[in-house]
Amino acid sequence: MSDSGRKSAGAFERLSPAMQYQIVNGLGFRELRPVQEMAIAPILAGDNCVVLAPTAGGKTEAALFPLLSRMDSEDWRPVSLLYVAPIRALLNDQEARLARYAGLIGRRAAKWHGDTTHSERRAFLSEPTDVLLTTPESLEVMLMSRQIPARRLFAALQAVVIDEVHAFVGDDRGSHLAAVLERLARICGHDVQRIGLSATVGNPEQILEWIAGGSKREGHVVRAPGQRAAPELVLDYVATHENAARMIAELHPGKKRLVFVDSRRGVETIGRLLRERGITAFVTHSSLAMAERRAAEQAFAEGRDCVIVATSALELGIDIGDLDHVLQIGSPSTVASFLQRLGRSGRRAGTKASYTFLTLDEEQLLQAAGLLRLHARGFVEPVRVPSRAAHVLAHQLLALSIQEEGVAESDWWAWVAPASGFAGLPAEDRRALVGHMLAGEILSQDGGRLSLGRRGEKLYAFKNFLELYSVFSTPRTLTVLHGAQEIGSIETHFAEQQELGRLTFTLAAQSWRAKSIDFAHGVVHVERTEEGAHARWQGKPRLLHRELCEAVRDVLLDEGVDAWWSRRARTKIEEARAGHDFLSGPSTLVAEAGGYRLWTFAGGRANHLLASALERELGERVTASNLAIGLKEQAGRSEVAIRKALFAFREAGRPDQSDVGEYVARLERTRLSKFQPCLPPQLEQGFLAELLTEPEVARGVVAQYLGSSATVAQDEGLPIPEKP
Repeated sequence: MSDSGRKSAGAFERLSPAMQYQIVNGLGFRELRPVQEMAIAPILAGDNCVVLAPTAGGKTEAALFPLLSRMDSEDWRPVSLLYVAPIRALLNDQEARLARYAGLIGRRAAKWHGDTTHSERRAFLSEPTDVLLTTPESLEVMLMSRQIPARRLFAALQAVVIDEVHAFVGDDRGSHLAAVLERLARICGHDVQRIGLSATVGNPEQILEWIAGGSKREGHVVRAPGQRAAPELVLDYVATHENAARMIAELHPGKKRLVFVDSRRGVETIGRLLRERGITAFVTHSSLAMAERRAAEQAFAEGRDCVIVATSALELGIDIGDLDHVLQIGSPSTVASFLQRLGRSGRRAGTKASYTFLTLDEEQLLQAAGLLRLHARGFVEPVRVPSRAAHVLAHQLLALSIQEEGVAESDWWAWVAPASGFAGLPAEDRRALVGHMLAGEILSQDGGRLSLGRRGEKLYAFKNFLELYSVFSTPRTLTVLHGAQEIGSIETHFAEQQELGRLTFTLAAQSWRAKSIDFAHGVVHVERTEEGAHARWQGKPRLLHRELCEAVRDVLLDEGVDAWWSRRARTKIEEARAGHDFLSGPSTLVAEAGGYRLWTFAGGRANHLLASALERELGERVTASNLAIGLKEQAGRSEVAIRKALFAFREAGRPDQSDVGEYVARLERTRLSKFQPCLPPQLEQGFLAELLTEPEVARGVVAQYLGSSATVAQDEGLPIPEKP
């Protein structure tokens, strides 16, 4: 190491001699980054770790260098190291890099995911590599398949690296991955080391617990020290997609620009508008064919004066070359997502990260303004870690019944018990789950062993067998073909709403007209056309965190101007402040056409629950958003009735679990998981409640409103509540 690295030379010298030599001579490193030096000791000691560093901050090397050192000095046998990532594109991007690092010590790496060819898989099975890059779903396939000797293949597994760990933890894929890791550990028969990598997470200690699961190893959070140079931030208001495209075309000419849009429809719109302006523009999102996405990302990486328009998929660590500027249509929903995207720029020495918000309406503008204030305070959202993922547990029970060709009823729980996604499910809930699945013939029982039942085979086996490889559902789609070239996919529901001769749409920033549709085989043949309608894809509602909503309220209440606001943004925010001047008054319950609006700034999970409870109390119609609750028709007829209902809620400690149960019981079944049919009612409600409600926050809304409305309550003869 050079003199500049001597302060941590002791850490570097703990690596195996071969790794030391290759880092300096094979890779040409003059020094390690601080986070890489800090990670050496705990990883060499075999500890579980969460490694935190900015995008392109050296996290991969921080994990791989000491693990490869252990592989070298301890003579690990294949397959000894798993590298798990949330998306295939990230694995494709990292394959050459990890293969190079493994090759430094004479070891090999390979990938296995849904796009891996049969010949590649056969080659791997005949001669397994030391490092395997894969996804949780592909691991599930390998564990369940009778053609893959999983016990032999993973018998020597020593460590698992989970890249972009924050992308897993808070949803079904995280609960699934945690369970798969426990199954792998049981197959190995020893405690597997676990390392998570992330650029942004607000609660790393809790993430470390999630990673550990049943592991008894020591745990450490390894955090990169210091701060990067302050980024160049601009918040602008442009009103329309056309204006946004004009701004993108005019800003930073001659430079590479990455534009994030948080919908596939928006990506297509901006991509088409940029091309109409003569800009070299590429688009990428999940409904494009893999070949289309790879071609776009490669062309962008090799270009200079060009733009790529993408959904959130490109906020992960895929290498798209040196990037000058990041732009955002609208606003991300979390600070963590913003930091991931911001980190895509400013990677070259002597450059700063650059991020410009181009907002289209007041809601987007205020959300972005609030988000930037949270960022300025150093806030990052904690990741919600599920503990009652009964639907994922049902999935794992089905998978185990196939993996084990009938799993012992007395033993199935031991396979996945330490996974954090199931920590809130006591024995009686697990018994209820098995009983419900047996009664519904999703499972069958014979000689104390559980197997797939008649209805289970109908739902998840035969032609639907692939349903068991993944915990999440995708809408039915039609593959779009232009001649023999696959362009991507559109949702079947969208196509069904149109007459054949009139079905036009935009995909890959190109307009298409359907020539023929084969619904039976899921194919639509197209030809180019001048104009196409906007294709529609299903998306999940964005339930914002309470902290972001409160930051929006602070922007509205404040009189200050933030340095990153453009003149247009400042003017629009001043208009919004004037329209929300009631927020500084005695009550946030405001009369409007046809009823009232209660401004809570509590987030969607709390507001939807409180709205449901108020509708039970007042009658229809009560609606909710992230910022407010609307009361119309019967519910909005009387201001006094609304206030009395809120006071009664305060006295009764509502919304309570009864309100939660009533709310989730009204939600459409199978809406959020294809495994909800496996759940008895109480577990289905528990799953939905954990995912979609925040009763404590909703009760806080009631207390806060009444605390700020004591004078009004007194004037109306209501009891004066104590301040919360």
